[in-house]
Amino acid sequence: MTASGIEALPPLREVLTGHGLLADKRFGQHFLLDLNLTRKIAHLAAPLEDAVVIEVGPGPGGLTRALLAEGAAKVVAVERDPRFIPLLEEVQAASVGRLTLIEGDALRVDEAALAAEHGPGLRPLIVANLPYNVGTPLLVRWLTGPFRPALMALMFQKEVADRIAAPVGSDAYGRLSVLAQATSEARVAMTLPARAFTPPPKVDSAVVVLTPLANGPPAPLLAALERVTGAAFGQRRKMLRSSLKTLGGETLCAAADVDPSVRAEVVDVAGFLRLAQATISGA
Repeated sequence: MTASGIEALPPLREVLTGHGLLADKRFGQHFLLDLNLTRKIAHLAAPLEDAVVIEVGPGPGGLTRALLAEGAAKVVAVERDPRFIPLLEEVQAASVGRLTLIEGDALRVDEAALAAEHGPGLRPLIVANLPYNVGTPLLVRWLTGPFRPALMALMFQKEVADRIAAPVGSDAYGRLSVLAQATSEARVAMTLPARAFTPPPKVDSAVVVLTPLANGPPAPLLAALERVTGAAFGQRRKMLRSSLKTLGGETLCAAADVDPSVRAEVVDVAGFLRLAQATISGA
């Protein structure tokens, strides 16, 4: 099979109309039907020829088609909404063995097992137009959990994307910024206006590309970082001596060489990693 098998499929809008399908607000669905845009997103994860791509929430399969057309060796699409399985099966038939469909909840799947089973020896990637209602918890799991993809290209509401890549001291800087930047190089690579989607959401969207750092934090330090950032940004208007009181307060800050009188938004990623390490060391 070549890209021609995918490109011979009927237009997505025609397919959706033929099946009488509409987006379901319960699942945070907004469809991106412009294949020029979906191919641009797929290209952000290139090269794909040696990759197994896990896609969450493919819906009618616009991005799925693009990933296959861009040459992905294997795509594993995880879709919760059974209405879209027949549409995705049409894409699967055109893929000649390169698309595997998993009907289930992305919050419950084991990505490492999926990649090992369906793409042994291939680089594992995650590329997805994430459903709005599960995007953030999925990202936190992928950043801090045992599965380590070689790259992630993920679409979020633009506000969330900006938080992921926000610099220290900015209004958008927060827990998500620290977790993402402690583990990855994060950049907003593409912005999409609300009118690009069907139906249009109330906000614009953006694609974030996350490339894991070569020497990222080990699992115990990541777990500690989750605790520290959760406490610090959970009470972000308070000084660290107060927001981190349950973790050691001033004693913890002193051990990490962080000023206890500042607020969380002015502490850089390195400072939070020192605070996390100090909780492990028993400060």
